[in-house]
Amino acid sequence: MNHGPNIPDPDGNEDLFAALEADLDNDSQGGDVADLANVRALRPGYLPHQPKPTDPPSDGGEQVELVPTDDDHDDEDGPSVYVDDPALSLSKVPVERRREPLLPKWASNAAQFKAAARWAAGQAAYVTAFHAIRLPWYGAKLALRAPRGLARTVGRASRWVSDAQGAPMRGVAVRREDAELYLKLTRQRDAKVRLRGLIAAVAGAIGAVALSVLWVMSPGWTHLALLAAAVAAFGKLGAPADEPLISRSVVKNKTPRLTSDIVERALMSLGIAGMGKGAIAFPAPITRDGPGWRADVDLPHGVTAGDIMERRKRLASGLRRPLGTVWPEGNADEHEGRLVLWVGDKDLSKTGNVVWPLAKDGRHDLFNPIPFGRDPRGRWINVPLVQHNVLFGSQPGQGKTSAVRVLASGVALDPSAEMWTHELKGSGDLDPFEAVSHRFVSGIDAESIEYAAESLKLLRKEVMRRTGALKKLPRDLCPDKRVTRQIADMGIGLHPLACIIDECQNLFADPAVGKQAGEDAEFIIKIGRAFGVILLLATQRPDKDSLPTGISGNVSIRFCLRVAGQIENDMILGTSAYKNGVRATTFRPETDAGLGYLVGATSTATAVRTAYLDADATEKIARRAHAMRTAAGTLTGHATGQSPQTSEPNSTLLDDLSAIWPPKEPRVWSETLTTALAALRPDTYGGWAPEQLTSALKPLGIEPGQISRRIDGKVVNRRGFDRDDLTTAIADRNRKRSAS
Repeated sequence: MNHGPNIPDPDGNEDLFAALEADLDNDSQGGDVADLANVRALRPGYLPHQPKPTDPPSDGGEQVELVPTDDDHDDEDGPSVYVDDPALSLSKVPVERRREPLLPKWASNAAQFKAAARWAAGQAAYVTAFHAIRLPWYGAKLALRAPRGLARTVGRASRWVSDAQGAPMRGVAVRREDAELYLKLTRQRDAKVRLRGLIAAVAGAIGAVALSVLWVMSPGWTHLALLAAAVAAFGKLGAPADEPLISRSVVKNKTPRLTSDIVERALMSLGIAGMGKGAIAFPAPITRDGPGWRADVDLPHGVTAGDIMERRKRLASGLRRPLGTVWPEGNADEHEGRLVLWVGDKDLSKTGNVVWPLAKDGRHDLFNPIPFGRDPRGRWINVPLVQHNVLFGSQPGQGKTSAVRVLASGVALDPSAEMWTHELKGSGDLDPFEAVSHRFVSGIDAESIEYAAESLKLLRKEVMRRTGALKKLPRDLCPDKRVTRQIADMGIGLHPLACIIDECQNLFADPAVGKQAGEDAEFIIKIGRAFGVILLLATQRPDKDSLPTGISGNVSIRFCLRVAGQIENDMILGTSAYKNGVRATTFRPETDAGLGYLVGATSTATAVRTAYLDADATEKIARRAHAMRTAAGTLTGHATGQSPQTSEPNSTLLDDLSAIWPPKEPRVWSETLTTALAALRPDTYGGWAPEQLTSALKPLGIEPGQISRRIDGKVVNRRGFDRDDLTTAIADRNRKRSAS
C-alpha cells in the first residue's frame, strides 16, 4: 500500500500514526475504511496516490490519462493549507482534567453536613420517643403471646426428642410392608430417642438447678428481670406471622432513586428535536446533593438548559415527581448545553418556614450581602445591597412584603445605614421600622403619595451632593470612586442610605406626582448606586404605566414571586426571562408563597424561598436595631420623635406652637404651622414637613384631623390640628410638672 513520499514527521507523531493505520487496516470494513482515509489525510507528508500516465491500469484495461482541471493550478495560489492542522491533533491537543472532590458534597460542605447530622439526630430521637411511648403496649402484647410461645417451645422439644421428623419414612415402610426397612428405621429411632431423651433430661436438670440457685441467691430485681426476659422470649416465639410486635414509626415514601435511565426517559418525553435515545451524556455520576439528587447532563448539540427550564412542568411529569421537587438550571461555568437537574426528596412548599439567621441576635454590615433565603437545595442565598438596587414584584398575597422585610431588617441592623421607609398601602406591614427610619410614611392617601414623591426629590439632591463629596476625596483613598466601609465611617455624610418604597405603583401611577417621581427614581438608580444610595422598590402591578421602563430596565437585582403572565414576568425579571425558562408563572398560588426567582444576586437565575419574618419577629428586630442606633448616636429625622428612650417628649414644641398659632383660628393646617415654626426657629424646625410635626405631636396625644377651607370658591381638605388639643396637652404637661 502506497503512503506517499517518506517525509519525516516534524512533530514526532510518526509512530502514533503508523499504529493507528495498522489498527484500522486490520479492521477496515464498513465505516472503518472512511476512518482509515481520515487518519492518513491527517498524517504529515501524506499525499493520496494517483495513477501516473505511465502506470499500468490496475484492472488490466487501458492506461489512464490524467486531464488537468482548474483544481490542478493550486500552485499558482500558493500551497494547500490543512483546515484541521495535524500539528494540533491527537497528542498535541491539551486535555482539561478536573479532579473529583475527595468527599461527597454533603460531607465537605459545613452547612449540608450540619443539616444531614441534624436530620439523623432528629430521626433517631423521633424513633426512640415513638417506641418509648408504646413500651407498655409492647409488654402487654408479649405477655398475651407468651403462653402460646411456651406451648410452641414444649411442642418443638417433644417432637425433637421423639424423632417426629422420621415418622413419615416409617409410615412409608409400613405401607410397602417392607419389614426389614421398618425394623431398621425403628432401631435408628429408638437409638435417637434414648440419646435425645438423655440430653433433654440432663439439660433440664442442669437448667432447673441453675435457675433454683439463681432464684435463691440473687436479689429481688433479678427475679423480675428473669421473668421479663422469659415473657419476652416466649412472647416473641408466640407472635403470629402476619402481626408484627412493633409498629412502624416512619412510613417511607416510595420515591425511586434518580438514575440515568429515568432522567433520559424524562428528557425524551419533552418532545425536543434531537433529544433521542443516547443523545444525552452524563459528565459526572448522579449523586446526593443536600436533601435530593443532582444529575449533570450534557444536552444534544443546539439544545440549551433554558429549553428544559421552560418545560419544567412536563419534566416533572416525565420524572413522576411533584413540581415542587424538580428544579432544572444551567451551568454558566461550563457551556449553554450543560444542564444541572436537581430533584428533591420533598416538595419545597412542605419543608417549613426558613428561619432568618439574624432574627434573634446579631448585627449586620451593609457592605456584606444580607442573608435572604434558601434555594431548593437548602443553601443560603445572600443579596448584596451596596452598589445595587432591588425590584420586587408579585401578585397580591404571594409574600412580596415579607421578602421586603428581610432586606429592610438587614438595613436596620446596620447602625450606620440611614433608612427611608414608605409603605404606600396603609396596611402597617412596615410599621416596626418607623422607630429607626429617618423618613417614614404609611398610607395610600394623597398626602402619603406626595410625601414619597418628596423623598425621591430629596434623594436625588442627596445623590448630587454625594457626587461632589466623593469627587473631593484623594485617589488613594477612593481609587474606584465608590463608597466603601472605610469612607462610610469617616463621618462625611457618605454612609449607606436605603430608600424603601412598598407598593410603588401607587406612586408612579399617580397623575400629579407620578411622572416626576419616576424620573427621580430612574436618576437615583443610574447614578446613586456608586455613592451608597440604595433603592428598594416593590410592586404588585408590574406594567408600563405603574412601573416606568427606565426603572425596570436599570435595576440590577430582581426578585419575582408568582405573577399572572409573561409580560409581568419579564417586567420584573427582564426581557426574555420567560423565553429563557425563568418563569415565575409556574409557581402555585398560596402553596408557593414566599418562593420566587432571584436574578442579579447570583451568576444564574435562582429559585429562592425567602426567610419568613412575621410582625412580631420584625418588631423585635426593630427594637434591637433602635437600641444599636441609640448607642451609636445615629437616630435622625423621623425616628427621633418616636424614640422609646424619651420618657417625656420635647415640651418646647408646645410652647412654640402656642406662640405662632394664628389668632381667632381654632383649627390650622399642618403646612401653616410648619411654615410658622420654621420662621420662629429656623435651626430647629427648618425643613420640617407636616409628617414630622405629626410624629412629634403624636406622643403628646395630639392627633391630626381633616380641616376644610373654601379657596377660590372650591372646598379644599387638608390635615391639621385643633387649638383645644394643644391647650389640653399644655395643661397636662403643667400639671405633671407641678406634681413632681
